[in-house]
Amino acid sequence: MTFTKTTEQSSKYEHLEKMSVQELLTNINNEDKTVPNAVEKALPQIEALVVQTVTNLKLGGRIFYIGAGTSGRLGVVDASECPPTFGVPFDLVNGIIAGGDTAIRHAVENAEDNATQAWIDLQAHNINSNDIVIGIAASGTTPYVIGGLETCNENNIATGCITCNAGSPLALTAKFPVEVVVGPEFVTGSSRMKAGTAQKLVLNMISTASMIQLGKVKGNKMVDMQLSNIKLVDRGVKMIMEEIPVSYEEASELLKKYGSVRNAVDNYSK
Repeated sequence: MTFTKTTEQSSKYEHLEKMSVQELLTNINNEDKTVPNAVEKALPQIEALVVQTVTNLKLGGRIFYIGAGTSGRLGVVDASECPPTFGVPFDLVNGIIAGGDTAIRHAVENAEDNATQAWIDLQAHNINSNDIVIGIAASGTTPYVIGGLETCNENNIATGCITCNAGSPLALTAKFPVEVVVGPEFVTGSSRMKAGTAQKLVLNMISTASMIQLGKVKGNKMVDMQLSNIKLVDRGVKMIMEEIPVSYEEASELLKKYGSVRNAVDNYSK
């Protein structure tokens, strides 16, 4: 089956080097504005993936993002932000990048072309049928990601993906594909731009919606967030004050005593 590699088509913009800074920024911004509309069109697919993700998490499963390059880095970012934001264990949401942690900062030659390595990387985490693996690849053709999902399918492990090309091999492999077709990039083939923005938006949706469904948010507040710095402690104190009738000092003492906004509020009248 053929598909259109829309993230690598020739851009409508030519001779970028002749544009002024203002023209460059205006045109980049105009392209960026189209991304949320592309995400909106994919909402039914995103919903299906989130519903499956929540189902697996409630069974005791975990989320694994796998990707290469920018896509892999975005998965690592989203995974690393879940523990401090929602107070979940560090191994609940995992980001795996082709080439290992070195590839977060430096490109690892040919890492994305190894179709068997992703499964090896997943096995190091004792992957099992309660988990869900979400492959991230703008082009939808990355062997590392496709190979990982294929083996997961063979082992009855739920699979999803985030890609920016319709009908790609990755989308055809994933059981719950998300296709956000953003069109040609401002700099042809530079999928860290619109495609990267789209992937980040979808990752925000997946992790945030899943955590809310698991009860990690109360109202619209991060009541289980980790109190890892002065700013977050202050935020936690103010959240407590909004929930129960106490002064800043009293809220601060409650937070110190119980360790989280949720526990402080739940134990206030006890």
